Amino acid sequence: MTAEGMTSISVSYEVRRQLNTLRTLSGYKSVDEFLTDLIRAHKITKMNGEIEMLRERMKAVADVDVEHLVDRLNLSPFRV
Repeated sequence: MTAEGMTSISVSYEVRRQLNTLRTLSGYKSVDEFLTDLIRAHKITKMNGEIEMLRERMKAVADVDVEHLVDRLNLSPFRV
């Protein structure tokens, strides 16, 4: 994205130019609108991954043999 020797100002212009190009290609009216939508999409993707992990854990809990669990709990020295 940047070349060696670029100053922070030239990097800022380059980043702004690339954001404006992406905004234009995606049909957004402003860079803020584009970034807001990009962040929202990232958060949704991350949440979907977490939801999938929770589904897998719930399935693992649902697959527990209840009779075996009760037998193990009966071996406990504490009152159940």
